[in-house]
Amino acid sequence: MLDNGPMKRFFWHCRRGVTAVEFALTTPMIFVAMVGLFEIAMILSASVLMEGGVREAARFGITGSVPAGTSREQMIRQIVADNTMGLIDMANLQVTTLVYKSFDQIGQPEPFTDTNANGQFDDGEPFTDVNGNGQWDADMGAAGAGGPGDVVVYTLTYNWPLMTPLLNDLIGHAGTIPLRASIAVRNEPYPTGGG
Repeated sequence: MLDNGPMKRFFWHCRRGVTAVEFALTTPMIFVAMVGLFEIAMILSASVLMEGGVREAARFGITGSVPAGTSREQMIRQIVADNTMGLIDMANLQVTTLVYKSFDQIGQPEPFTDTNANGQFDDGEPFTDVNGNGQWDADMGAAGAGGPGDVVVYTLTYNWPLMTPLLNDLIGHAGTIPLRASIAVRNEPYPTGGG
């Protein structure tokens, strides 16, 4: 019978190659962490730029100014594009402006008479068409940039595409992260001919 004692002790105490094994085990985790940090930094940067863009667009929009050769809406999109520094694909950015008469109307449904007392609007129930689109809406805001003294909610919505599929399973958004920036402002009492 062979005595495996010395050979067993040799392999048990041998430290050659430990660094290579440790490197092989930790490198994938470090790589995923670095990619994740870079991805999060880009998402946060895009979010901050969208916030700045919507703020600057609202600052322009409240003046009622209409530059020659363009519309207010086109100028608002251009301001957002300028402030997001090319990080946001403007073709995929949704810019929404909803107009209200006062701040307390934001996000409120159009008034209706609840004839069956179930607490919700049902087809056929009478309602006040606040936004003038011919149908009852859960949000009474009217599309547009508003007139003098109107309250306008500017909203930017963008699905940020992840740069790598490594984080898809962790985040669970099929390759995109929904980003949103919004601001509510009151238009200045500008002359109705523009300014």
